[in-house]
Amino acid sequence: MSLGPGYSSEITGMAGDRPPLDDPSCHHAGSSPVDEILSIEKAQRMAEFFGVLGDPNRWRILSALALSEMRVGELATAVAMSESAVSHQLRILRATRLVSYRKQGRNVLYCLKDDHVFNLYREASDHLDEPPEE
Repeated sequence: MSLGPGYSSEITGMAGDRPPLDDPSCHHAGSSPVDEILSIEKAQRMAEFFGVLGDPNRWRILSALALSEMRVGELATAVAMSESAVSHQLRILRATRLVSYRKQGRNVLYCLKDDHVFNLYREASDHLDEPPEE
Protein backbone atom coordinates (compact mmCIF):
# COMPACT_ATOMS: atom_id res chain seq x y z
CA MET A 1 0.00 0.00 0.00
CA SER A 2 1.45 3.36 -0.98
CA LEU A 3 1.09 6.02 1.69
CA GLY A 4 2.09 8.94 -0.47
CA PRO A 5 5.13 11.18 -0.36
CA GLY A 6 6.67 11.84 3.03
CA TYR A 7 5.10 8.84 4.74
CA SER A 8 6.77 5.64 5.71
CA SER A 9 5.18 2.49 6.99
CA GLU A 10 7.31 2.70 10.14
CA ILE A 11 5.79 6.05 11.12
CA THR A 12 2.18 5.08 10.45
CA GLY A 13 2.39 1.55 11.83
CA MET A 14 1.24 -0.01 8.57
CA ALA A 15 4.23 -2.31 8.19
CA GLY A 16 4.12 -6.06 8.53
CA ASP A 17 4.58 -5.66 12.29
CA ARG A 18 0.85 -5.69 12.96
CA PRO A 19 -0.38 -8.16 15.54
CA PRO A 20 -2.13 -11.17 14.05
CA LEU A 21 -5.89 -10.77 13.60
CA ASP A 22 -6.53 -13.16 16.48
CA ASP A 23 -4.48 -11.04 18.93
CA PRO A 24 -6.95 -10.31 21.79
CA SER A 25 -5.08 -7.17 22.84
CA CYS A 26 -6.05 -5.25 19.70
CA HIS A 27 -9.33 -4.23 18.16
CA HIS A 28 -9.32 -4.80 14.43
CA ALA A 29 -11.42 -3.25 11.71
CA GLY A 30 -12.83 -6.65 10.79
CA SER A 31 -14.70 -6.85 14.09
CA SER A 32 -16.36 -3.44 13.93
CA PRO A 33 -19.04 -1.65 11.91
CA VAL A 34 -16.60 1.16 11.03
CA ASP A 35 -16.57 1.57 7.26
CA GLU A 36 -14.17 4.44 6.68
CA ILE A 37 -11.87 6.99 8.24
CA LEU A 38 -13.72 9.99 9.68
CA SER A 39 -14.10 13.08 7.57
CA ILE A 40 -12.35 16.18 8.88
CA GLU A 41 -15.73 17.74 9.67
CA LYS A 42 -16.97 14.77 11.68
CA ALA A 43 -13.62 14.44 13.46
CA GLN A 44 -13.92 18.11 14.47
CA ARG A 45 -17.46 17.56 15.78
CA MET A 46 -16.29 14.52 17.75
CA ALA A 47 -13.38 16.48 19.24
CA GLU A 48 -15.79 19.20 20.36
CA PHE A 49 -18.18 16.58 21.75
CA PHE A 50 -15.45 14.90 23.76
CA GLY A 51 -14.17 18.31 24.82
CA VAL A 52 -17.48 18.81 26.62
CA LEU A 53 -16.76 15.58 28.46
CA GLY A 54 -13.38 16.92 29.61
CA ASP A 55 -14.97 18.29 32.79
CA PRO A 56 -15.11 15.92 35.79
CA ASN A 57 -18.22 17.63 37.17
CA ARG A 58 -20.10 16.78 33.98
CA TRP A 59 -19.07 13.13 34.34
CA ARG A 60 -20.32 13.13 37.93
CA ILE A 61 -23.66 14.55 36.79
CA LEU A 62 -23.87 11.92 34.05
CA SER A 63 -23.07 9.20 36.59
CA ALA A 64 -25.88 10.40 38.86
CA LEU A 65 -28.30 10.47 35.92
CA ALA A 66 -27.17 6.96 34.92
CA LEU A 67 -28.67 5.85 38.25
CA SER A 68 -32.00 7.66 37.89
CA GLU A 69 -33.65 10.81 36.65
CA MET A 70 -33.33 13.72 39.09
CA ARG A 71 -34.32 17.30 39.73
CA VAL A 72 -31.62 19.99 39.86
CA GLY A 73 -31.72 20.10 43.66
CA GLU A 74 -31.31 16.33 43.91
CA LEU A 75 -28.41 16.43 41.45
CA ALA A 76 -26.77 19.28 43.36
CA THR A 77 -26.93 17.25 46.57
CA ALA A 78 -25.74 14.05 44.86
CA VAL A 79 -22.67 15.66 43.29
CA ALA A 80 -22.01 18.20 46.09
CA MET A 81 -22.36 21.27 43.87
CA SER A 82 -24.54 24.36 44.04
CA GLU A 83 -27.83 24.30 42.16
CA SER A 84 -26.69 27.15 39.92
CA ALA A 85 -23.48 25.28 39.04
CA VAL A 86 -25.47 22.13 38.25
CA SER A 87 -27.92 24.15 36.13
CA HIS A 88 -25.01 25.64 34.20
CA GLN A 89 -23.55 22.19 33.53
CA LEU A 90 -26.95 20.82 32.55
CA ARG A 91 -27.33 23.59 29.94
CA ILE A 92 -24.03 22.49 28.39
CA LEU A 93 -24.97 18.81 28.55
CA ARG A 94 -28.39 19.53 26.99
CA ALA A 95 -26.80 21.58 24.18
CA THR A 96 -24.58 18.59 23.40
CA ARG A 97 -27.59 16.25 23.47
CA LEU A 98 -26.21 14.22 26.38
CA VAL A 99 -29.04 15.07 28.76
CA SER A 100 -32.74 15.73 28.31
CA TYR A 101 -35.53 16.72 30.64
CA ARG A 102 -39.23 16.33 31.13
CA LYS A 103 -41.68 18.36 33.15
CA GLN A 104 -43.83 16.61 35.70
CA GLY A 105 -46.17 19.19 37.15
CA ARG A 106 -43.93 21.89 38.61
CA ASN A 107 -40.90 19.59 38.66
CA VAL A 108 -38.28 19.33 35.94
CA LEU A 109 -36.64 15.91 35.85
CA TYR A 110 -33.34 15.39 34.05
CA CYS A 111 -32.12 12.14 32.55
CA LEU A 112 -29.55 10.81 30.11
CA LYS A 113 -30.68 11.56 26.55
CA ASP A 114 -30.68 7.97 25.29
CA ASP A 115 -29.01 4.57 25.36
CA HIS A 116 -26.02 5.91 23.40
CA VAL A 117 -25.18 8.26 26.24
CA PHE A 118 -25.70 5.57 28.87
CA ASN A 119 -23.51 3.17 26.88
CA LEU A 120 -20.82 5.83 26.42
CA TYR A 121 -20.78 6.44 30.18
CA ARG A 122 -20.77 2.72 31.00
CA GLU A 123 -18.08 1.84 28.45
CA ALA A 124 -15.77 4.65 29.58
CA SER A 125 -16.25 3.64 33.21
CA ASP A 126 -15.70 -0.06 32.48
CA HIS A 127 -12.61 0.71 30.40
CA LEU A 128 -11.07 2.70 33.24
CA ASP A 129 -11.85 -0.10 35.72
CA GLU A 130 -9.87 -2.64 33.69
CA PRO A 131 -6.54 -3.60 35.23
CA PRO A 132 -3.54 -2.08 33.46
CA GLU A 133 -1.61 -4.33 31.10
CA GLU A 134 1.76 -5.52 32.29
